[in-house]
Amino acid sequence: MPITLTPEVTARLRASIQRFSAEHLDEEIGDLKASLFLDFCLAEVGAVVYNHAIADAQKYFQDRVTDLEAVCYQPEFSYWPATGKKTRG
Repeated sequence: MPITLTPEVTARLRASIQRFSAEHLDEEIGDLKASLFLDFCLAEVGAVVYNHAIADAQKYFQDRVTDLEAVCYQPEFSYWPATGKKTRG
């Protein structure tokens, strides 16, 4: 499943890449190079981050489902006490 971004997010990321390159790599790059680098990052790194996030979400929900019985349990057949007579309560 390819990662798609809105045009606004793409433009902000491209500008961020250009700034990073200028400040940390001492190289000014244009929109084309920044776009190519962004495409590479989305294809190569984005899939890894996405898959890890999905695995984290699955674990979170599996843990919640496992805990569901402890959190949402009502004893059955509790109307009549063990003596067979209903007590006032």
